[in-house]
Amino acid sequence: MSSFFDDMSQPCVAFILDCFHRRNLSSQQTPLVVGVNGAQGSGKTTLVSTLKGKLSGHPYFLTTTVLSIDDLYLTHKAQSELAAAHPTNPLVQHRGQPSTHDLALAITIFSDLRNKRETSIPHYEKSMHNGKGDRAAENDWNFANAKGQPKTEVVLFEGWCVGFRALARSMLQSKWENARRLKEAGNYRGMLGLNEFASICFVNDALKHYDQITDQLDALIHLDAADPMFVYAWRLQQEKALRKAKGTGMTDVEVIDFVNGYYPAYELYTDNLREGALGGKGTQLRLVIDVDRKIKETIMV
Repeated sequence: MSSFFDDMSQPCVAFILDCFHRRNLSSQQTPLVVGVNGAQGSGKTTLVSTLKGKLSGHPYFLTTTVLSIDDLYLTHKAQSELAAAHPTNPLVQHRGQPSTHDLALAITIFSDLRNKRETSIPHYEKSMHNGKGDRAAENDWNFANAKGQPKTEVVLFEGWCVGFRALARSMLQSKWENARRLKEAGNYRGMLGLNEFASICFVNDALKHYDQITDQLDALIHLDAADPMFVYAWRLQQEKALRKAKGTGMTDVEVIDFVNGYYPAYELYTDNLREGALGGKGTQLRLVIDVDRKIKETIMV
């Protein structure tokens, strides 16, 4: 295991255990649901795998279930239909942005986990359809709370937009207009200002419905890139590893185009996420990380 992932896991384990013990003191019987937010390639998936191993093992022995927002993407067919229905909106031409996830499936999963019922955990195979991805067949899904197995005590829910909240229309327009001004002045390196306001509004309106997921979270860990542009290098590394492992995937040019579709959301929603997505003091751990994914600063929100 790479040292920087271990570096991230130590404060995260301490944070989760503190939240878990505080929850026990309140006599709540449902699992602790912890969101993990981080840009593509930031290390959140590897971190979550490490956290599951540490929480499940000695000396904590907490039954831990992992769910990724990536596994909640629409099927390839449904995504293609969404893209075709909005041909002038580049943000929904591939998976990623709010509107491209199956919220009904997500709500069912969280309800089953909260009530400690047997829960089917879907799997999304990103390498299918030349990297465009598709939901795997149900016989490839995992299960939590299966009969005869210990009930889930901690849920780790990871994803690039986990914890994002929609902006008020006035704030949305202000951020978009500022990006446009910077673009016109030639002092701009983002993607928000390159999109039409109608496209941005569509995604922001879709994000309002994601509160149904965000409101399920008891705590949140935010892997906050010191420079959001790190995501391009990280995602290129990630796809290279996927091509090597699976023999198929996106080209470098396709990866850059793919990340371009995500990037406006980082420009729009990161500031508010840094301030806290859940409202309660001490419910969010913010780890500021450098391009090597090492922690630069630890902030409790």
